[in-house]
Amino acid sequence: MTTKIDIYLFNIIPYYQLIIFGHKISTMYKSRISIIILLLITSFSIIGQDTLKSITLKEIWSDYKFMSRSVRGINSLNNGKEYTMIRKGSIVVYDYKTGDSITTLVNKNDLKSEGSDELIKIGSFSMNNDENIFLIPTKTEPIYRHSSKSEYYIWDINTKQLKKLSTGGKQSLADFSPNSDKVAFVRDNNIYVVDLITGEEKQITNDGSKNEIINGTCDWVYEEEFGFTKGYYWSPDGKKIAYYRFDESKVKEYTLDYYGKLYPDQETYKYPKAGEDNSIVEILVYDLENGYTTKMDIGEETDQYIPRIKWTNDPQVLSIQRLNRLQNHLDILLADADNGDSYIMYSEDNNYYIDITDDLTFLSDNKRFLITSEKDGYNHIYLYNMDGTLNKQLTKGNWDVTANYGWDEKSKSVYYQSAESSPLNRDLYKVNIKGKKTKISTKEGTNRASFSSNFKYYVNNYSNISTPPVYTINKSDGSEVRVIEDNERLLNRLSGYKFTAPEFFTFTTPEITMPDGSQVELNAWKILPYDFDPEKKYPVLVTIYGGPGSQQVTNSWGGFNTMWFEMLAENGIVIVSVDNRGTGARGELFKKMTYLELGKYETLDYIETAKYLGSLPYINKDRIAIFGWSYGGFMSSNALFQGADYFNTAIAVAPVTNWRYYDNIYTERFMRTPQENPNGYDNNSPINHVDKLKGNYLLIHGGADDNVHPQNSMDMFSALVKADKQFDFMLYPNKNHGIYGGNTRYHLFNKMTNFLYEHLLEK
Repeated sequence: MTTKIDIYLFNIIPYYQLIIFGHKISTMYKSRISIIILLLITSFSIIGQDTLKSITLKEIWSDYKFMSRSVRGINSLNNGKEYTMIRKGSIVVYDYKTGDSITTLVNKNDLKSEGSDELIKIGSFSMNNDENIFLIPTKTEPIYRHSSKSEYYIWDINTKQLKKLSTGGKQSLADFSPNSDKVAFVRDNNIYVVDLITGEEKQITNDGSKNEIINGTCDWVYEEEFGFTKGYYWSPDGKKIAYYRFDESKVKEYTLDYYGKLYPDQETYKYPKAGEDNSIVEILVYDLENGYTTKMDIGEETDQYIPRIKWTNDPQVLSIQRLNRLQNHLDILLADADNGDSYIMYSEDNNYYIDITDDLTFLSDNKRFLITSEKDGYNHIYLYNMDGTLNKQLTKGNWDVTANYGWDEKSKSVYYQSAESSPLNRDLYKVNIKGKKTKISTKEGTNRASFSSNFKYYVNNYSNISTPPVYTINKSDGSEVRVIEDNERLLNRLSGYKFTAPEFFTFTTPEITMPDGSQVELNAWKILPYDFDPEKKYPVLVTIYGGPGSQQVTNSWGGFNTMWFEMLAENGIVIVSVDNRGTGARGELFKKMTYLELGKYETLDYIETAKYLGSLPYINKDRIAIFGWSYGGFMSSNALFQGADYFNTAIAVAPVTNWRYYDNIYTERFMRTPQENPNGYDNNSPINHVDKLKGNYLLIHGGADDNVHPQNSMDMFSALVKADKQFDFMLYPNKNHGIYGGNTRYHLFNKMTNFLYEHLLEK
């Protein structure tokens, strides 16, 4: 941290060095001068501290003064040497190596909509394979958290013409065919195809209907829990489209109220809660040449999931991933696109559950494929033959592969990210087909990569716990080519504030053990007040999330919440975060030991955290608070109720209060159904522990939360009132799970800050 004291010392120290180290100065004078220097340094330190500014909530959440700059929208061109970015409204081509702008592919001044002088604005775009035709979405509006619909325009570089993709209403998920002559899209739960040569628009499904039948995209729960919205895929030769069909007619509905009018608007959608009916899913293939639709054979069972489909390199063969309802058995089917016949290529069973990823890669020889699995107790990369036999396990060790960046055909290597050095860090590696592994990242912390199309270059997003993101262009061997964003401006700004870098630590207690009884250390970090005095007693805020496979304690920049924590610490509150049993990057057993009992071990770990902190000489054990959002709100509620002797205050934002209220894909993955596991649901529900509440409880929810429904908090109110327990509550009308927009975030964090100051700081 650079302050004015550095300038003062730079000017005075050389002078005293001359005196102290000069041969004419006696030992007596040397000691006196040393004391003078110490006093001067102390004096200037005080002056330096006085010049540092205090972090304010307004600067964080209204002025966004501590926002780090990011680098987004880098799209590699096919040559792998150049990439595109949107610059001042135009699409510009840059050189990976030099950073020089090569050409402007699309000039914003050319984008006039048909029959108008109005220019459309480019916020995002996609290109065809020939890189000469562009799809540009405009007037985008959200559907759910990840889905949206837009008015798409087509821009042709050669003809310099801008045309609307369709005039029949907004479209979703528009995508070029591989041979660039067609575009498919979804509208009103049906799939359409536009012929770019003739201009003809053809509707290829006709039964789409709101809250009943969905074609080409997902229902709410697939989108939220399996992480995709595009539910159709062009075959490699562009002659067929494979797509999802959801029949959600038997799925129960949930209704959200939106206020601001004389009579509130209502949004009703299908939301399958734990133990309830799901959509019935079919996979179909439409043949554009003959107009026939063929249903793929995915088995007789309908109470199952199809979390992924993907074409192999053979345009006649579609892979289909089939997961049972308990999510502990996975099949990968290969289906004939012409007749729908299928067979099982690969199967996997797990004692707990199987995580679904996008890590399935078919090699160009169409004889082998890559996949990741936790079958040896850690997540690793495997090479299989297309007949389902294992060829080779490419990565091994007591560490997890945490991201798969893709297969480089030229070097016969997979590029990936892992937690090999530490669960706190993320490093970049490559491993070749023979299993030879090479580390390519060089900086300790968190490294994330985005590779060019030929894997010659990648953009590295690096940060650590005290360093905002630094974006660099690197060669595939890891060597740095150039820096494209170092966030120096933010670092310089932080140097003028009372910023204290978080410190990592670990702890263990006799109660924190693994299933075999062995003790285990928990990873944590802490932020001490800027003017920390070890002789004082400080209150603590424990900030947590705690969900299966998640991590809060990583060697990475924390963003806005970190600045809020810094502000609280500056005002005399020690901040601590801890990763409980059940969190990620420490192998399957550590992650999955909470199976069937979400909330049990996490609560015990937080209570042990409070006990440990309370034993430290500088902590006031009577003023320990806990804060969490979503799963973290579930856990902060449990910790305050079940750990009433150790926590005096809790804030729960958008909490799940009973897993019976949450969606079935997420909940049953970890808990099975309520019918199978009623005690697991009820014993760890904070609603059933409200009678133990002694401290201060603030409950916050968004009134239009389509993810964790307000019902969770409403029923918590009823339980608290029935138990005659006082509490504080804040509802944000029309706000979803993120609770943002307008002045909302500032208001929310102001509310939480005041609550913590009231109950943690001495009056």
